[in-house]
Amino acid sequence: MASNRIGRINEEIQKELSALLRTLKDPRVSATGMVSITRVDTTGDLRYARIYISCLNKENEKDVMKGLKSASGYLRRELGRALQLRYTPELQFIADDSIQYGAHILEVLRKVEVEDAAKPHPDEENEEA
Repeated sequence: MASNRIGRINEEIQKELSALLRTLKDPRVSATGMVSITRVDTTGDLRYARIYISCLNKENEKDVMKGLKSASGYLRRELGRALQLRYTPELQFIADDSIQYGAHILEVLRKVEVEDAAKPHPDEENEEA
């Protein structure tokens, strides 16, 4: 039952932080293109929340992470106002490359599919003989 509560809190944190990211004035975050929150993991005591961030522009990822760390106090304060929890978790931002990894896997699968389509199938070789 507690894990269900944590799951709902994670979803709410993700939703609220996504809205708050659009309001940040820090050019390291706002001027870099698309920044997405891919996942939120909150500890059971609600003291810490790991926020996994994915950036469309990978060259600016370090700057985005610095900007988010710099704005974490503001984000935590605004999150506390929005969610009205007893404890507002300390935000820890972590770069997430799962989207990039998924795109790489998809590319490998497509390459294998093209190679398989180019090879003759064993059933076709038997019919020709």
